[in-house]
Amino acid sequence: MSNKITIIGAGQVGSTVAYALTLKQLASEIVIIDIIKEKAMGEAMDIRQGTPFIGPVYIHDGDYEDAKDSDIVIFTSGVGRKPGQSRLDLTQTNVNIAKSVIPLITKAAPNALYLIVANPVDILTYLFVKTSGIPASHIFGTGTMLDTARFRARIAETYRVGATNVHGYVFGEHGDSSFVPWSLANIGSIPVDSFASSFTGKKLPDFNKDDIEDYIRKSGGIIINAKKFTNYGIGATTADLVDALKYSTDSVLTISSMMNGEYGINDVCISIPTLIGQNGIKGHLAAPLTDDEVTKLRHSADCLKDIIKQIEF
Repeated sequence: MSNKITIIGAGQVGSTVAYALTLKQLASEIVIIDIIKEKAMGEAMDIRQGTPFIGPVYIHDGDYEDAKDSDIVIFTSGVGRKPGQSRLDLTQTNVNIAKSVIPLITKAAPNALYLIVANPVDILTYLFVKTSGIPASHIFGTGTMLDTARFRARIAETYRVGATNVHGYVFGEHGDSSFVPWSLANIGSIPVDSFASSFTGKKLPDFNKDDIEDYIRKSGGIIINAKKFTNYGIGATTADLVDALKYSTDSVLTISSMMNGEYGINDVCISIPTLIGQNGIKGHLAAPLTDDEVTKLRHSADCLKDIIKQIEF
C-alpha cells in the first residue's frame, strides 16, 4: 500500500480525492496542501473525524516540507472551469500555478510518483515532465480515464448491462478531440456493433456512435452548468488510479503520459492504453487501430501541440 500521499489543492476536486482515498484506505497518511491554509485544515479535519467509521488513516493539512517521503503526490491545484468555458481556456492560468508549485514539491518529494489531475491535464502533465526533473515514467495524468468511465457507463445504460462487462477506451486528449476506437470496443467479448444483433431475447435498442462520443465530451460541461464543478467522478477515477499503483501486478489504464513514437507521435502527453504499476509507467500498448482511428489520434495530438506552442512554459 502507498504509505503516504500528498494532495496539492484543497478545492472541490482535491478534497473529494482525499475523501475517496480515505474511504478506500489507500494510504496510512494523507497530507493536504493549499495556498488557503484554513481551507486545507478544514477539509482534513472534516474527513479525519469520519475515520473512526473507516479505518486508521491519518489525514492532516501541511506545508510543502510535510510532503517529505511521500510515495505519491497528487496535483489538483488550479482555477476551476466555469460554465461555458473549455478546459483549454484555462491553460495559461493553471500552467502558471503549476510552475510556482513544481520546484517546491519536487524538492520535498523527489522520489514520489506524480499524478496530475488538474486541467488541462495533458498540458500540465507535459509541463511536469519537461520542467520538474522527475523521471517521465513517474509522471502521469488521469487523462481519459474519466472519459473511458463515461463511455462504459453510457453503453451500460443503453443495454442495461453491468458496466464491468463493457470493454473499451477513449483515446487522445482529455477534451474536445478525444475519440472512441470502436474497433476495440466490446461487451462481454462481443463487438459493440454486433451485440444487439447477437442477442436472442427481446430486441435491443440501437445507438448512434456520434451521440455516444458527444455525450462523453459534453458530460463535464453539463455537470458544471448544473452544479458549478465536477468532483465525484474524478475523485473516484483518481482513487482507482492510486489503487492500481499498490499491486505487484500491473494495470492497463488510459492515463496521460509522454509519447515516444507510438503511432508516429512524439513530444506530447496524451492517453492511450498504458501499463502502470508500483514503480510508475512500464510502457505504452500500441493497440491495433484502424487507419481512421490513427488519424484521429494524431489529430488529437496535433491539437495539444498547437496549444503548447501558445503557452509560456
